[in-house]
Amino acid sequence: MINVEYKHTEIAVKKKLGQNFLTDRNITKKIVLLSGAGPEDHILEIGPGFGALTRELVECSPHLTVVEKDPKLAAFIRTEYPKLSLIEGDFLQTDLEALAKEKPLRVLGNIPYSITSPILFKLLEHRRSFLSATLMMQHEVAMRIVAKPSTKEYGILAVQIQAFCEVNYLFKVGRKVFRPQPGVDSAVIRITPKINDPMEDAEGFRKFVRTAFHQRRKTLLNNLKDLYNTELVNGDTLKLRAEALSIDEFFQLFAQLQRHP
Repeated sequence: MINVEYKHTEIAVKKKLGQNFLTDRNITKKIVLLSGAGPEDHILEIGPGFGALTRELVECSPHLTVVEKDPKLAAFIRTEYPKLSLIEGDFLQTDLEALAKEKPLRVLGNIPYSITSPILFKLLEHRRSFLSATLMMQHEVAMRIVAKPSTKEYGILAVQIQAFCEVNYLFKVGRKVFRPQPGVDSAVIRITPKINDPMEDAEGFRKFVRTAFHQRRKTLLNNLKDLYNTELVNGDTLKLRAEALSIDEFFQLFAQLQRHP
């Protein structure tokens, strides 16, 4: 483990939790500004760590809840910011619907590299519980989320999130502003759930997208034929690979298919 000194407090950084702490206040201010968070918002911060982003958020809104899994960091945040609401536990186990009972959340966070995808899919599943999520993550993952069709980055993550949310790439963050310094750069993106879902069967669409991309080099026909009645599809769409389809084309193809009994 690597020790990071912060305000005369020495706490062991746990690599298995993907802990890399931001040190540049200009970046934290920019994240809050671009998030659109305001004094009336109920803000939820994922993984405050040593409070670099928390420091800006407590000035932004009195309605702040943070979720921290590391007991020592939770104790640190509790001491530094005694007035905020702290949930000591795993964000992936946090009841977002309960937190959003009064009003939808405004989510922010420098999220751990190791569990970025599970966090994103949890937010996607509970998209009616938040107004927006402004998140810093590994740059490579951010590029996969905002990717366009017919690119190597375009895949399950892009289609799933872009299908139900508007996604904005905000800015890149170099690795030198973190302690300990990671081996990759980061980026900040903002995810805003669409007002209306494009379909009722979101879970069915999720399974369909995963099946369509199951083997990227295979055509849609080869990936889908075992689970879906592909005879219902008109045209040459099934001769393409999944990466060639736009989000709207995925919607159209899903609407034509029926799962085999």
